[in-house]
Amino acid sequence: MDRKPNRLAGESSPYLLQHAYNPVDWYPWSPEAFERARAEDRPIFLSIGYSTCHWCHVMARESFEDERIAEMLNRAFVCVKVDREERPDIDAIYMEACQIITGRGGWPLTIIMSPDGIPFFAATYIPKDGRLGMMGLRELIPLVEGLWKNRRSELTALGSRVLNAMMESHVQSHVQNADESTLSRAYLEISGIFDWASGGFGRAPKFPLAQNLLFLLRYWHRTGEMKALEMVELTLREMRCGGIYDQLAYGFHRYSTDSSWGVPHFEKMLYDQALMSVVYLEAYQATGKRDYAIVADEILGFVAEDLRSPDGAFCSALDAESDNIEGGYYLWTMDQLRDALGDDLKKALEVFVLEPIGGSDGKNVLRISLKGELSEFKHTSEPIRRKLLDARSLRRKPFRDEKVLADWNGLMIAAFSRGAQVLGDERWLRIASEAADFVLSSMHRDGMLMHSYKGSRVSILDDYAFLIFGLIELYQAGFDGRYLERAEILCDEMVSHFSDPDGGFYYTMKEQSDIILQRKEIRDGAIPSGYSMATMDMLLLGKILGRPDLEEIASMSLRHISMASLPAQVGLLIALDLALGPSHEIAIVGDADNTRTMLRALWSVYAPRKVVVSGDRPPEWASSLRPVDKKATAYVCSRYTCSFPATDIRSMIELLDVRELRSSENASG
Repeated sequence: MDRKPNRLAGESSPYLLQHAYNPVDWYPWSPEAFERARAEDRPIFLSIGYSTCHWCHVMARESFEDERIAEMLNRAFVCVKVDREERPDIDAIYMEACQIITGRGGWPLTIIMSPDGIPFFAATYIPKDGRLGMMGLRELIPLVEGLWKNRRSELTALGSRVLNAMMESHVQSHVQNADESTLSRAYLEISGIFDWASGGFGRAPKFPLAQNLLFLLRYWHRTGEMKALEMVELTLREMRCGGIYDQLAYGFHRYSTDSSWGVPHFEKMLYDQALMSVVYLEAYQATGKRDYAIVADEILGFVAEDLRSPDGAFCSALDAESDNIEGGYYLWTMDQLRDALGDDLKKALEVFVLEPIGGSDGKNVLRISLKGELSEFKHTSEPIRRKLLDARSLRRKPFRDEKVLADWNGLMIAAFSRGAQVLGDERWLRIASEAADFVLSSMHRDGMLMHSYKGSRVSILDDYAFLIFGLIELYQAGFDGRYLERAEILCDEMVSHFSDPDGGFYYTMKEQSDIILQRKEIRDGAIPSGYSMATMDMLLLGKILGRPDLEEIASMSLRHISMASLPAQVGLLIALDLALGPSHEIAIVGDADNTRTMLRALWSVYAPRKVVVSGDRPPEWASSLRPVDKKATAYVCSRYTCSFPATDIRSMIELLDVRELRSSENASG
C-alpha cells in the first residue's frame, strides 16, 4: 500500500532518503527530536548506518518497513536516523559506547539512550524476531519500555557508567619522548599479527589497513629490515589476486570475510581506493616492480570511470547489494560463465579461479592465480575479461551513493596527485585538480569547510586534515601555487577550530554543541585518524612554507602517542617517522621543460621524508634560489640548510636518503 513520507523525506542524505517512506516516525538528528523526547519523557531509539551497507538494508526490510514493529517503536521511543558518513562525529561517539557495552561494533548501529543523549543499550543488527539466542526487536522494545517506566534508575546508572568509561578511555599514558625505539616497538607488534600465509593483519574478517603497509614501507626505508618489505609485498600480491579485488572492473571491496582475501563484503568505498592506490604507488617507488604501478593505475582508472560525479568531485561508495542480493552484481554461476563465454569457457577457467561463496546456489567470486608478471597475465587474459565485463554490464548495477564528502575527496585528490607524480600521467593531475576546484569552490565558504556537499554543514577534523593533505600532494604534482595557498588557509582554520592549546586536535570543532562528548580520536580505524593526518599536515606545510610554528604544533601532537595503543596509532607513527627525520626540503628551479626530467627522476625513487617545491611562486625560503648555467637545478636542503646545487639527476639522488630495491629490469618504464 502507499505510504506517506516521514520527516526524512526533506533530507539530502541518500541513506536517510532510503528510509523516508518507512512507517517508523523517524527524525533526523535535530534539536526537535531531543525536545520531543524530553517533553514526552521517552528514550531515544538511534539507528546509524549508511546507504551501501548490506545489513542496514536487511534490518530496514525486516523491521523498519514492518507496520507492527514501527507501531511499537513509535509508541516506546522517539526514533532518530543518522547517516554515519554525513555525521561521523555522532557515529564515533556512539560506536565507542557500543564497543564499551557489547565488546564489538559495526553497522547498522542501534543505540537506546536517554533524552539527554546518554546511551544505556547498544547493539548492531537486530532481527525482527529473536533467534539463536539473539533477542529480536519484537521482544526488546517492550522490555526497554517497561524498564524505562518501572526501573529507570538502573538504566540511568548504566548510562552514567558508559559515559564515564568513554571519558576515561581518552585519558591515556603518553610517550614523553617518542623516538626510533617507539617505531621499533610498533613494528614488533604489527609483525606479531601479520598473516604470513595470505598477507594482511589478524584473522577474518580482514581489512586492507593501508596505514599499516605505509608504516612498514617507511620502517624498511629507515632500518633496512627486509621482513617489513616482505610483509608489504606479500599482502599487495595476495590482495590483487583475491576476490576482495574486482578482477573485471578493478578496485577494492571493503573487506574480506575470510583470511585469504577470497570472499569480500562487496561495498566499494572511495577511501579504500585512495589509500590502496597510494600504497601500490609507494611499493612501486621502493621496488621498481612494474606490477605495483599497474595496480595503482587500475584503481585510479576505476575511480575515474565509476566514482566521479559530473562536476568532477568523487562520490562516496558503491552498494554491496544489487537486486537485494549481497554481491549479486559480482557473482557468477558456471551457467552464467558458459553463457557469457561460450567456447572460451575452458580458457577462462585457466585464467580465473572460482571462489565459492557457500550455500547451494553455486555462486562464485572471481580471483586469479598469478604465477608470473601481472602485465603478461593482463595481456593474455584481456579478451576473457572484456567478455565477462560486457556480460556483467547487462546486470543491474549497484546503487552509487552520490554524496560528496570533503575528507574522502581529500584522500582521493592525494591519490590522483600521487598517480600524476609517480606515473607521469597528466590525466590524473587533471582529475585531481577538477575535484579540488569543486571542493574549494562549493564546500569552503565563510571560513568554514563543509563535511558533505548538499548535506551536513558540520565539519570534523578529518575534513580539514585530509583535504589539506590532498592539496599538498596536488601542489607537488603540478606546482600550482593556488593549491599551496589554499592549503595554508585551511591549515590556519584547522588550528583555530580544532587544536587544543595543551597539544593535539579535537575530532569535532570546539564550537560544536550538539554532542555529549568532546574527544581526541588518535586511534586509526579503517583509515588513518584525522589526528594523525593533521599532524602530518603540520609537518609537511611547516617544511614547505618555512613555518616552524606549524612544526611545533605537530611536535605537541606527537606527545599523545600511547604505548598501550601503538598498533592502533600507526597513522601517527608515520608522522613521527617524518618528524624524526632525516628529512629534506627540495627546491627544483629552472624553466618547466628542463625541470620536468629532474622531477620525474625524483618521483621515481622512494624517499618518503621529503617535500618538493618548484614553479613560479616558490615559498619564501626558496625564492632566492637560482638555476646554475640555465640548467634545471636541484637544491636538496635539510632544515633549510642547502647542499651545493645539483644539475644532474645522479648528483641529486645521491643527496637524498634513498633506499632502493630496484633492478634495471624492474625500474624500466
